[in-house]
Amino acid sequence: MLNELIAQQLEHGMQELLNASETARPEGLRIVIEHPANKEHGDYSTNMAMLLAKPLKRAPAAIAQELISKLQQPAIRSLISRMEVAGPGFINLYVDWSRWATQADELELHVGSSSDKVVIEHTSINPNKSAHIGHLRNSCIGDTLARLMRRTGYQVEVHNYIDDLGNQLADTVVGIHRTTIEGDYPRFGDFCWDVYAEVNKAYKEQPDLQLERTRVLHELEKGGSSIAWTGLLVAERIVKEHVEEMKQFGIGYDVLVWESNIVREGFWSSAFALLKETPVFVQETEGKLEGCWVLKQEEQQGEAAEFHAEKVLVRSNGILTYTAKDIAYHLWKFGLLDKDFRYQKFAEGLYTTDPKGRKKNLGRADTVINVIDHRQEYPQAMVKQALLALGYDKQAERLKHVSYGVVSLSRDTAESLGVDVSDGKHSYPMSGRQGIGVKIADFLAHMEQVIDSKRSRKKAGLSSRAIAAAAVRYYLLRFHLQTEVVFDLAQATEISGNTGVYLLYSYARACSILAKMKEDTGSRNNDEREGFAGLNEQESALLRQLAYWPETLDIAAKELAPNMICSYAHELATLFNHFYATCPIWKADSAKRDSRLWITSRFKDTLQDALQILGLPAPRTM
Repeated sequence: MLNELIAQQLEHGMQELLNASETARPEGLRIVIEHPANKEHGDYSTNMAMLLAKPLKRAPAAIAQELISKLQQPAIRSLISRMEVAGPGFINLYVDWSRWATQADELELHVGSSSDKVVIEHTSINPNKSAHIGHLRNSCIGDTLARLMRRTGYQVEVHNYIDDLGNQLADTVVGIHRTTIEGDYPRFGDFCWDVYAEVNKAYKEQPDLQLERTRVLHELEKGGSSIAWTGLLVAERIVKEHVEEMKQFGIGYDVLVWESNIVREGFWSSAFALLKETPVFVQETEGKLEGCWVLKQEEQQGEAAEFHAEKVLVRSNGILTYTAKDIAYHLWKFGLLDKDFRYQKFAEGLYTTDPKGRKKNLGRADTVINVIDHRQEYPQAMVKQALLALGYDKQAERLKHVSYGVVSLSRDTAESLGVDVSDGKHSYPMSGRQGIGVKIADFLAHMEQVIDSKRSRKKAGLSSRAIAAAAVRYYLLRFHLQTEVVFDLAQATEISGNTGVYLLYSYARACSILAKMKEDTGSRNNDEREGFAGLNEQESALLRQLAYWPETLDIAAKELAPNMICSYAHELATLFNHFYATCPIWKADSAKRDSRLWITSRFKDTLQDALQILGLPAPRTM
């Protein structure tokens, strides 16, 4: 990568300056190579000289000039057309893109293999009703991270945690027995969607009915009874629907981990025994938490004070909290328990935990990445605290929570679903308890109709449903992770601009150009690429973006930010389409035509790489 070559040379230059002045390297000093927002300030820039000014006791501009003089490696000098000091001491570097193009193959990103294993947990929907678009955002983020980590050389294992002992499943079981929902539903999960909303309405009208929920929770945890079997059958049926639904978006898993197996097979018991040896896990003997086993917390101030000073892991009635089971699960993920699961095949390429199954080499991660929305920051922090309390500092450091903003409904969309919007709010939360939300299946079907209505009668290439799935997936990925997605049905079904459909059409356009090249017997590949001499603005801009791909990939993986791939791909497609509109290919002279065909081929390969990571198809025709 070109930015790495520059950084390496700057590192050498910096060390020479420090050695010459007998100055120790400042702790935490890191070389940062950036892309200036204003192209007039170069293709790469660094403020390194300003960071060295204080320890070296010299003017940053003079340091910058000396650093430039040390950038003499042939690999860099042959690609950088000019280097200059700007402002208070920035170093701006300008790339000769015609030379870069002739050396691009040698500068390609070579992804090495890694011995590190990454376990990524995502989706983890309560198995009590059909999934909605908020759940799909989680799945799209998690699946894209899995693809990104594999692409950058890691061994990746994907988990889907099934909470089959929680309140939500208990509510659905109670509702199946105590409500009178009827109708012709396309899926069992859709039936349970209405059952869940109806039973939560019944709880308000019949408060005593909640006692039945507590009884069902006990039965689910204990297992073996008719109620426990009912819960298992409901959960398995809905999980199968969830898994099949996610397949339409290219989302898959390696293993389903069932919460009931964690409890019934003694994983929590093992974790409990370990935690009892620490001073922070105690049973309260008085007060409102009397009888509860809690994870003691330090006194908190400010925003953190909203949480209890003690995190309850086992309630006084013996029921485990979600966090308790999650701590046991994470100890297993890192290979820190003296227990292991067994597995049965659940679907093609997918296993599920099952005590009657066989052993498989799963878990034992070096790094764990959990994709869970921002509302779960505190429980995730408690898992990390438990690891630290047990002395597993390294594992705690390598437990990553990918937090993201929830999906809410725009005013218009909420109103169309029957929500009272008279208060004039900007957005409205989805609520399973109230039966308010946009089901994934409904949104995908609507998007398919939109795509179908805007296509020509001749529908070659991808099906409208495949295009719709790609469009939905990209829509949920392109937002910054911390952004609350305010879902508006009209906006979400747009197919121009920053959309997945735009990327697919751009890729298909490049394929069409290259297919014509192959048909034209007069075309040839010019290995010398003489046509790169005298690049115009559109050609240089597109080559610059192509050169930035390896470092974008690297940063997105390090920062666990799939939206960076979306932003890169959209800008790349936009630059290519400007290039195509302003740079004639077939009417150009032979050398220029061949160089522009090479740029097109490079664009196609790079966008295909990005599409693969984003989980989108790469269609040769649309």
